[in-house]
Amino acid sequence: MLFVSQPAVSRLLSHTEQRIGFPLFNRIRGRLQATLEAKKLFHEVEVVYEGVQRVNDMARELFEHQEGILNIVASPSLGQMLIPVAIASYRHTHPHVKLTFHYLNHNPLTERLLKRQADLAVTILPIKHPSLEQEEIARAQLVCICPYNHPLSRRAVLEIKDLLAYPFISYEKSSPFGRMVQSMFEESELPLRPVVEVGSPQNACALVQAGAGIALVDQFSARSWSASRFVTRPIAESPTLRAHLVRLRDEPVSQLSQSFIDTLKDVIQKERHSGIEIPGAESALQRS
Repeated sequence: MLFVSQPAVSRLLSHTEQRIGFPLFNRIRGRLQATLEAKKLFHEVEVVYEGVQRVNDMARELFEHQEGILNIVASPSLGQMLIPVAIASYRHTHPHVKLTFHYLNHNPLTERLLKRQADLAVTILPIKHPSLEQEEIARAQLVCICPYNHPLSRRAVLEIKDLLAYPFISYEKSSPFGRMVQSMFEESELPLRPVVEVGSPQNACALVQAGAGIALVDQFSARSWSASRFVTRPIAESPTLRAHLVRLRDEPVSQLSQSFIDTLKDVIQKERHSGIEIPGAESALQRS
């Protein structure tokens, strides 16, 4: 595979071991086995090669896509519906631009931005980092979802106390959604006793659709399941959730990024009938 002879490889290994001062392989029953030190070095070398490969891939993609590449990440609540619709619309006007898209949880999403592996992020939770800036682009409420023909589906507006009689699906207690739901129950001076805890509103939607119980989810997530077998009902004094557009602070907005931002805002504008709100003049770019 290397197009070199076995003796040449042996001499190279011997020379490398002499330079670094410790063996890389042990000969056991006629076979070479990597030492612990070699395995640790190999891990670091792999990281270097992956970096070189990324450079090669980027150079090739820039050559193949002369009009540009746009890398987008989003939180699951927004990545299931709003971003795919925006991408589909954007493709009509920019057919030769390559797009990459991933929906990620809070920490991996932030990391991609900081490592410049993403140009834009759209998240339902604010990101506070000195190297990032964000703009509020939409607002939505937390709503209750329940199966069709469920007793709660017959009521126009629900209160937290109305949920106690039914199997409730909540979130991991340490998660932002988990803390939000816990706070709502505490403010109502009622106990929170979930039958299932999940990692995201999308998981909760899937379980409600399967008939496992009821849940509180954001309107963005509920909207992405528009053809599902559950209904949504507003909750009295429900907290407002805000969708933010996040990008690196020290880089100018490219024409590709700005054109996608404009497309995304048009899509959000068309979703106003579903309860998603558009912020007013106060939505100018905020520095976290």
